[in-house]
Amino acid sequence: MTRILEATYSNGNLILSEALDPSMEGKTLKVLVMEPQETAKNLDPEQRSQRVKGFLAWAKQFSAKLPPDYKFDRNEIYER
Repeated sequence: MTRILEATYSNGNLILSEALDPSMEGKTLKVLVMEPQETAKNLDPEQRSQRVKGFLAWAKQFSAKLPPDYKFDRNEIYER
């Protein structure tokens, strides 16, 4: 089972935002701790622009050049 939950660290304990299923009682769990990232709305326009450019550069590595005459045919994918 994999779940992503938020928790608050207080006095050496993690306090989960929601209860786990009772079947988890007594089990040892693996926990990955990550601090929340800044949201884009809290960034100034220059920082936001840099993040967008970074994302587009990252996404470009997964794109492919299509021939100029390429036409997507949705029906073709269902014919297989």
